[in-house]
Amino acid sequence: MHLRLSSSSLHSIFGTLENNARRRLLSASLVALTASITAPVSGQDQYPSRPITLVVGFAAGGAGDISSRFVAEYFRERWKVPVVVENRPGAGSTIAAGHIARAKPDGYTVGLVTISGYTIAPHFQPLPYHPEKDFTYLFQFLVGTEAMFVASSSPHRTAGDLIAWARANPGKMNWSTAATNGAAHVATAAAFQHLGISSTYVPYKGGADAMPALLGGQIDVLVAGGYTPFVRNGQVRLLAESGLQRIPTFPEVPTYKELGWPIGVPSFYGIGGPAGIPAAVVTRWEEGARAMVDDPKFKEVMGRLSTTGAFEDSKGFTNTLVRTYRDMGRLIPALGLKGN
Repeated sequence: MHLRLSSSSLHSIFGTLENNARRRLLSASLVALTASITAPVSGQDQYPSRPITLVVGFAAGGAGDISSRFVAEYFRERWKVPVVVENRPGAGSTIAAGHIARAKPDGYTVGLVTISGYTIAPHFQPLPYHPEKDFTYLFQFLVGTEAMFVASSSPHRTAGDLIAWARANPGKMNWSTAATNGAAHVATAAAFQHLGISSTYVPYKGGADAMPALLGGQIDVLVAGGYTPFVRNGQVRLLAESGLQRIPTFPEVPTYKELGWPIGVPSFYGIGGPAGIPAAVVTRWEEGARAMVDDPKFKEVMGRLSTTGAFEDSKGFTNTLVRTYRDMGRLIPALGLKGN
């Protein structure tokens, strides 16, 4: 049997097929468009999709390094990508800060942000970055302590003993801090100046490098963090705390302000990157950090370092850092310290 179709029938059939094809094409286009809007970003645009470098401006083994390694491990487990700590010590952490400022603002190079390299050192020397312009401050995660201490073999039992000896022996006291031109350096230099003490400052790349010098007798006193295990095993003796509050784990130790010394400076730790990191990446870090500071493991490690977890989001941390930077810009010349 032969099927005959009129020209009008053929036109109707082809018209129907054409309309159906158009509808299918339109439907497929709508599906593709919807998927592109609602599906998670994939490939190279998904953050994080490759290893992250966390730059630390201090030598391995100090409080800044230990806390940074906890942060790196926490986010490695959370995001399932490598987070590698890269130590770039020296110059009061300004070498590391300069490296971070020059990095690509994609969130894959970040670093430890402390009061020293970002709010104090820029007032003492020309640097290749500006704290208010060249960074994205992601979050703050703790407030630390930087104590003044001596080796347990030292005859000085209290800060008063140290000061009396230094006054009686002008120019003989050698001392150091975890960061040259850092918070503890400025506060301690101001104290010695106020007390009329002549002494010699000996720079090191970090508290971990300065500790053997203290224990070996090359310096008489050190102001740094990371001292807790050395106190516990009887190697060092705490004399004072340079921050505004007493040390939670050693509440018997007086602060600089309680001793009548001019200033005490808080020590905060945070994470930052170069200026221009996308808002979505900032949010990812904030969410993870907020959960991290409530983690029991975090609290345990911070307790061992005699520090306290203190979360601030990007906006809050930025405000804290900028305010401190500007305050230091007024304080340093007011104390007669030599700045820019």
